[in-house]
Amino acid sequence: MIGVIANPVDSVVAEFFELFKTPWEPYRKDGNYEVILCSVDREFDCRAARLVLMYSSEELSFDRANQIKCAGRREKTVLTYGGMRIPIYGFCRTFCGGDSSRLLLDETSRATAHCLQSFEDRTVVRIGYDLFHEIHSLLTVGQPAEHAGIPTLDLHIALLRELIVSAGITLLEIPAVPAGYRFIACLTHDVDHASIRKHKWDHTMAGFIYRSLVVSVANFLRGAIPFRDVWTNWAAVFRLPFVYLGIAKDFWEDFVARYRGLEKDVPSTYFIIPFRDRPGCNPHGEAPPAYRASRYGADDIARSIAEVLSTGGEVGLHGIDAWFDSASAREELMCIRRITGHNEVGARMHWLYSKEDTPRILEQAGIAFDSTIGYRETVGFRAGTARVYKPLQAERLLELPMHAMDTALFYPGYLGLTSAEATRVLENLADHVESFGGCLTINWHDRSLAPERLWYSCYTRFLNDLKNRGVWFATASDVVAWYRKRRSVVFERATIEQETPVSGGTHSNHDETPGLLLRIYNPTHYQDPARRKSFIDVSFSQDTLLQVASGKSR
Repeated sequence: MIGVIANPVDSVVAEFFELFKTPWEPYRKDGNYEVILCSVDREFDCRAARLVLMYSSEELSFDRANQIKCAGRREKTVLTYGGMRIPIYGFCRTFCGGDSSRLLLDETSRATAHCLQSFEDRTVVRIGYDLFHEIHSLLTVGQPAEHAGIPTLDLHIALLRELIVSAGITLLEIPAVPAGYRFIACLTHDVDHASIRKHKWDHTMAGFIYRSLVVSVANFLRGAIPFRDVWTNWAAVFRLPFVYLGIAKDFWEDFVARYRGLEKDVPSTYFIIPFRDRPGCNPHGEAPPAYRASRYGADDIARSIAEVLSTGGEVGLHGIDAWFDSASAREELMCIRRITGHNEVGARMHWLYSKEDTPRILEQAGIAFDSTIGYRETVGFRAGTARVYKPLQAERLLELPMHAMDTALFYPGYLGLTSAEATRVLENLADHVESFGGCLTINWHDRSLAPERLWYSCYTRFLNDLKNRGVWFATASDVVAWYRKRRSVVFERATIEQETPVSGGTHSNHDETPGLLLRIYNPTHYQDPARRKSFIDVSFSQDTLLQVASGKSR
């Protein structure tokens, strides 16, 4: 059991321990703890636990009492841990003569962790930043694009886990991994342009012609695409008059069939714009460009929506003004509910618009979950994690972060990658999620398999890679349902007779989602490099937890 001393023990602390699902409670003087985690300058008995972790960028009375000398203090720096970089967005303190084997500042190689073993067999580790300030920053402000590829929040969890287990303490955790799978993959499609026939001499049409005739040739000359894609795009342009006359097929309309042909039995989620010709408002209170308005509304593609639902897919709201106005959110939500017949509907905002209190607005409107948090210009972990989390402004609404969008990968104004380069970037993201757990959420737009984009080869290769990794493919709502099940686990104090801080747990059942795992980290195995595995996983059930609590599963 971890006893946490923070000021106050608020929603940030509680949410952190929903993401790092392990037994904890606010510190009590009469409590019995194996680990005490302190982030404030408060007196307590360091001998009350086998391991004491003191996170703070301020000088503490403990530092003065134990002659821990500060080497410096700076804001917004980057540490290294296990060969990986951890950005720090608040202040960070370094120490003279600290344990440099754990955390280092990249720029100076000065230690930000000072380890003491002065209390018999007890260990105290002084860490020079405020853990919960960093978590708050990640879950509210998010990471700048320069650090997008770093799962910073997940690394904070990994570091805390290592500090505990390497101190010889057995750790129980409900990992962010479904039973029987390596991690979760969620395939999503934002439907922005459901029909090219509806675009006549507008911004979208001009861009389509330019990219088909000019950009595709330039991409071919630099080796980014094969000649057959150039031919397909040119042929599409010359076919346009016949599309408008109704003689030729509209090559943007059959997006559901195209994706089903590639995804086969893999479910995916489509986010649908509710109303046509509404550009909405932008985060600065000004009118956004007119081309933000879609030329279709949900009613216009009722047949495509029915096709999605009949093949096991899911339809969510691609919100226009839902991000800033609860009345608009309710209006947009009711449109999607009416046409799908489903009451539980999630959302992703068009153009990824959001503001600080968007989660509260969406929750008040009755939206089940959000999947807006991600980057437009790059790919990666904007909130520093692949785990579904509850925004600090919300009471129940969960956020399924988005990690990669096709336009960010391929558009010249963004990353401008080739298909092969984009595949490697996606595989690198998948490696991170496989290492730390969570859900990798991908967004491939409705028209991205059709002319002029033709971004099918990267999507196909990466889809096959995910299948080979043994992931659980799930719709966005099923991912959120699994995380709600994980969040419902409750660790309870054991009785004295059981001599363990964990007595049991409860969770809700959801027939359509995989089970949970109870992961038990063995300190002996963890410290022995010759051991293949530092933990064991057991299927999660009430009986299992009671056996662990009584020592019968050791």
